Amino acid sequence: MSQELQYLLETKRLVSLVAVVFALFMMFQYFEFPYGDVVSSLFSASKAQTLGNITRFDSSNYTKPAGILGKDNRTIYKGDDVGSGNFESERNADMDEFMETGDDVSREGVEEVEKAEVLAPEKATESGADFLIGNVSNSNSVQDIEEPGGSQKSSVPSDNKSSINEVPPVKGTHERPMGEVVTILEMHDMLVNNRASSHSMKPRWSSTVDQELLDAKLQIENAPAIDNDHTLHPSLYVNISRFKRSYDLMEKILKVYIYKEGEKPIFHQPQAVLKGIYASEGWFMKHMKASKHFVTKKPKQAHLFYIPFSSRMLEEKLYVLDSHNHKNLVKYLKDYLDLIVGRYNFWNRTGGSDHFFVACHDWAASETKKHMDTCIRALCNSDVKKEGFKLGKDVALPETFVRSAKNPLREFGGKPPSQRSTLAFFAGQMHGNFRPILLQHWENKDPDMKIFGKLPKSKNNKNYVQYMKSSKYCICAKGYEVNSPRVVEAIFYECVPVIISDNFVPPFFEVLNWESFAVFVQEKEIANLKNILVSIPQKRYLVMQERVKQVQQHFLWHVKPVKYDIFHMILHSIWYNRVFRINPS
Repeated sequence: MSQELQYLLETKRLVSLVAVVFALFMMFQYFEFPYGDVVSSLFSASKAQTLGNITRFDSSNYTKPAGILGKDNRTIYKGDDVGSGNFESERNADMDEFMETGDDVSREGVEEVEKAEVLAPEKATESGADFLIGNVSNSNSVQDIEEPGGSQKSSVPSDNKSSINEVPPVKGTHERPMGEVVTILEMHDMLVNNRASSHSMKPRWSSTVDQELLDAKLQIENAPAIDNDHTLHPSLYVNISRFKRSYDLMEKILKVYIYKEGEKPIFHQPQAVLKGIYASEGWFMKHMKASKHFVTKKPKQAHLFYIPFSSRMLEEKLYVLDSHNHKNLVKYLKDYLDLIVGRYNFWNRTGGSDHFFVACHDWAASETKKHMDTCIRALCNSDVKKEGFKLGKDVALPETFVRSAKNPLREFGGKPPSQRSTLAFFAGQMHGNFRPILLQHWENKDPDMKIFGKLPKSKNNKNYVQYMKSSKYCICAKGYEVNSPRVVEAIFYECVPVIISDNFVPPFFEVLNWESFAVFVQEKEIANLKNILVSIPQKRYLVMQERVKQVQQHFLWHVKPVKYDIFHMILHSIWYNRVFRINPS
C-alpha cells in the first residue's frame, strides 16, 4: 500500500514539473529583449534568421525558384543568379532608345457618353478580342467591386505569407489558381481577397501609431460621399470618397522615418538618378528626404520607415560585367538590412511590414524578394505573376522618363483631338519576345498604324515626341519586363495609352480606375489591334482623352511637390497599403 502511495506521489511531482516547464516556455514565447534581442517562440511556424546576438524576423518558407528558360534558350535563375545573353544591356539599351529616339472637347458629347456609361454600360468587342476600353462596365465592373470591409466577388489565394504570426485566410474563401493571364478585373478581385484574408504580422509590442492606423482605416472605410470636388473627377477612381479621405488623413497624420545609414551613391544620393527611365526612384528620394511635413526624426512617431537606396546605382556600382548574376547585389542589401536590424528594433517590431523602399530597376523585384519581401516594395516591375509581387502589399511604381532634371515638365502636353491624325503609334528597340511580333503584324502594313522599330536619331528626340503628341492612341508594349515608361509618357503627351503587357499591374492600381482612360489589349490579340481601336466610338475616345488630361496631375514630377502629384501619389499608395494591412488583432 505504501509503495502505491509513493508511486502516486512521484507521478504527481513529475506532472507538476512538466506543467511548470510548459508554463515557462509559454511565458518566454512572448518575452522580448530591447533593441532587437528577441527570444523567438519555440512554437512559431515562421522562421527567424539569427544574426549574431539578434534575431531578424522576415520572409518565411522561402524556396529558391527553379531555373526558367531565358530569351536565348539559356537558363535564367531569378533570385540570386541570373543568366541571360543580354543581361547587361537590357535597361541600358532601353535608356538609349529614349535618348535617341487645341481643340476643346465637346462637353455635350463627353457628358452624353458619361451618362450612357452609367445608365447603359457596355463592352465593345471586335473579332473576338478580349480587351477593356473606356469605362467598360457590366455586372463585374470595377465600380461594383467592394474595397476592404465589403463583400468579395471571387476568392483568389493570397500569397502574403512572409510575416510571422500571419493571419489565416478568412473562413469561406476558396483558393483558385491564377490563369496564364490575369485580367484587370481579376486583379481587383485578388486585391479585395488579399485584403480580406491576409494582414501583416501582429506588432510584437504595442505603439500609439498602430491605433492611429486602425483609426485611419475605419475612417477611410466609412468615408463620407463627395458631392463636388473640382480637383478630382469621380470617373478616374475606384472609389473617390475613400481616396479623398485617405489622402487627407495621409497629409494630416503620416510620419516617415528615414534611415541615416548607408553609403553614397547607392544610398542617400537622389541627384544621381533624376534623369532617364529610372528617375522615379531618384525624384521620390529627393522629395522624401526634403519633406519637413512627412519626415520625422523620432522613430516612435513613425508610421513608415524608408530604406533610401537606388536600385539603379546598386546595379551601376556593384554589378560585375559579364558575370550573369547579381548575387553580390542581393548580399549588399542583405548586409544593410542586417545592419539596421542589429542597430535598432524597428524592423523586428513589425517584421518589416511598416518599412518600404522605392526601386525602378527591373532587377529590384528579384533582388529583394528573399530578404526584404515582408516590407512594402514600390516596384516599376509590377508583374503579378513573377518575382513575388503581391497586390495589396506591394506598390506599382510609375516608370517615368525624365529628360531634364531642371525642368521635368519640359514639352508637357499634346495636340487637341482634331489634330491627332495618327490612329496608333509605337517606336522602340526590339527588347523581349513580344515587340518583334508587334512589328511583324503592323510595321509598314497600314498607314493608320505608325509602328516602328528604333527611330533615327533627332535632336531632343523630336520625332518620337511629335508622334506621341499627334497620335490618338499610344502603344505601350512590354519589353523584357512588363513595365514601360511609355505608359506615363502617353499620359504626359495626352495620348490614350494602349497597354499590351499581360499581368502588368498599372500604377496606383489601389485607387485609379484605369479602364476609364486607357485600353488594355491582351498580347494574344495583337493581330486584332486595329479592329479593337477603330471599334471604339469617337465619343468614347473623346471621353478617354479628356480623362487622360484630368489624370495627368497624378503623373507629373515638379521641382517642388504639389498636392496630388506623382510624389504624393506614390507615398499615398504606400500609406494606403500599410493602413489596410495593419493587423486588427
